[in-house]
Amino acid sequence: MSASASLAADPVQADAFDAIVIGAGMSGLYQLIKLRQLGLKTRVLEAGTGVGGTWYWNRYPGCRFDSESYSYGYSFDQELLKDWDWTEHFAPQPETERYLNLVADRYDLRRDIQFSARVKAARWDEASRLWKVELEDGSLQRARFLVTAIGALSSPTMPSYPGMTDFAGPSFHTGLWPKEPVDFTGKRVAVIGTGASGVQTIQEVAKTAAQLTVFQRTPNWCAPLHNGKIPPEEMAEIRTRYDDIFRRCRETWACFLHTAHPQDTFDASAEERRAFWEKLYADRGFGIWVGNYQDILTNRAANEEISRFIADKIRERVKDPAVAELLIPKNHGFGTRRVPLETRYYECYNQPNVTLVDSKATPIERITPTGLVTSAAEYEFDIIVYATGFDALRGAFDRIDFRGKDGVSLKDQWEEGATSLVGMLVDGFPNMLMLVGPHNALGNIPRTIEFNVEWVAEFLRHVTERGITRFEARPEAVGQWMDHVMEIAQGLLSMEVDSWMTGVNINVAGRQTRRVARYTGSATNYRAWANGIAERGYAEVELG
Repeated sequence: MSASASLAADPVQADAFDAIVIGAGMSGLYQLIKLRQLGLKTRVLEAGTGVGGTWYWNRYPGCRFDSESYSYGYSFDQELLKDWDWTEHFAPQPETERYLNLVADRYDLRRDIQFSARVKAARWDEASRLWKVELEDGSLQRARFLVTAIGALSSPTMPSYPGMTDFAGPSFHTGLWPKEPVDFTGKRVAVIGTGASGVQTIQEVAKTAAQLTVFQRTPNWCAPLHNGKIPPEEMAEIRTRYDDIFRRCRETWACFLHTAHPQDTFDASAEERRAFWEKLYADRGFGIWVGNYQDILTNRAANEEISRFIADKIRERVKDPAVAELLIPKNHGFGTRRVPLETRYYECYNQPNVTLVDSKATPIERITPTGLVTSAAEYEFDIIVYATGFDALRGAFDRIDFRGKDGVSLKDQWEEGATSLVGMLVDGFPNMLMLVGPHNALGNIPRTIEFNVEWVAEFLRHVTERGITRFEARPEAVGQWMDHVMEIAQGLLSMEVDSWMTGVNINVAGRQTRRVARYTGSATNYRAWANGIAERGYAEVELG
C-alpha cells in the first residue's frame, strides 16, 4: 500500500503530505523528482523565492564552484547531458543558477514547491506518526516523512562587532547577496574575511574599487584555479566522455576527477617532487590538493614539504615580502583546511588600490557610521563586505527547532556533537531523513547528493511498499557508525587545525572545540557502508 493511500484512508490525515522536503537546492530538486516517481504526494518548502539553494543565495562577485563543471552537474538525465552546454571549466554562479532553473522547468518542479516558506520548527507526533512543520508565518503542514535538504554550508555567520547596525553605507554578507548588482566602481570597500568566498570576492572587487582594504585574521593556502572558456567543439568532445567522467567520480576518494597519487612524498626524489608539484600547480582544479602524494595529509614532514613549495609560490607572486609573509599561513599546513582556488588572487596585493590588514595583530574593535576602527587605526568605507563564512554542517539544523520522540530537541541531542547513521538518519527522530547531513561524504557534493537522494528514495520505496509507517535508526547502529567515523579520523593532520571541517567557528557560540564534524574517509567506503545497510534489509533501522 502506498503512503498516499494510507494517509487518504484516514480523514484526520487526508490533508497531510506523504513527504515534506526542506530546501529547493540541488538535493531538494532531485529528491522531489525521485519521490514523484514513487507516487508520493510531496511538498518542498523553500525559504527563497527561487530554486538553486547555494546558487540562489550566494551571488557575490566572482562566485563559482571549484569542481570541473562537467563533473558537477546531474548525471541521471542523459537528455539533459546532451542538451546543456557548460561555457567554462568552472562555471560562475549565474550559469549554475540557470542550469538548476532549467531542471526545475524541465520536470515541472515548481508546482510542488512552496517559495518564501522558511521553516521555523518541525515536531514529530507519535500518535499520528506524522511530522508537523511550522513556517515562520505561523502556518502548519504535516507529512509522514520529513527530508532535510538544507545544505552543509547554508547558515551564514556574522561577526559580533559593536556598531554593526550603525554603518551608514551598504553592507553585505557573501552568503546573503542581493539580486541587484552591486557597483564597486570608484568606491572605498572593506572585505572582512579571506576564506573561499572572500578570496573570490576580493579578486573581483579589486578590479574596479578605488580602494580595497582586506581584513585578514587567518590566511589560507590558496592555489590557482586555471579556469577557461569551453568552446563548442570542446564541449562536444566532453559530452562523448560523460560515462567515463562519472565513472571516474565514483572511483575517486572525494568524487572529484582528481585523486591521491599512489606514492608517498619521500619515495620520490627532490627533483621528482618539484616536477610533480609544478605540474599540479599548473593544472586545473583541486589536483594540487586531492591529487597530491597520498601522505601529505597524514605525514607531518611531507606536509611541511608541500607547504614550503606553496609558500615559495606565494613569495614569487607577491612583490612586497612583508605582505607575502602575511598571506602565508603559519598555524596550519597546506591542505589541512579547505583550499580556496583562485585567479590572480595574490597579484591583487601588488595593486596600489589594495591594502592588507592583519586583523589578528590589530583586531577590529567596532563598526562606525563611516567605516570601522581597529586597535591601530580608523578607516572610512563606502561598502563593507562580510566574507565571514557559515555555521557549517550543523548550522542549518540548529536554526530549525527539530523535536523528535518525547519532544527531544535535535540541538540539545547534538550539544556535544552531531551523531547519525551514515549522515542520513538520527536515532530518536523517526521518519526523518537528511541529505548531505553531518558525517556524510563531502568532496564533489553533487555526486554525494545523487547517491543520498537515490538511497533515500529506495529506502522509502522499501517502507511504503510494505505499509511501514514508522522508522527510526537503532541507537546501537548509530554508535557503530560513529565509532567508524571517529576511527578513520585518527592520524589526520586536519584534526589538529581549527576550521569548519573540525566544527570550529569563532563567530558561533559553542563552536570553539574541535570535533570530528565530517566523514573523513573515502566516498567509496561511505557508499559501501550505506549500501550494506540496504543489502541487509535495513536491519540497522527499526521498522514498524
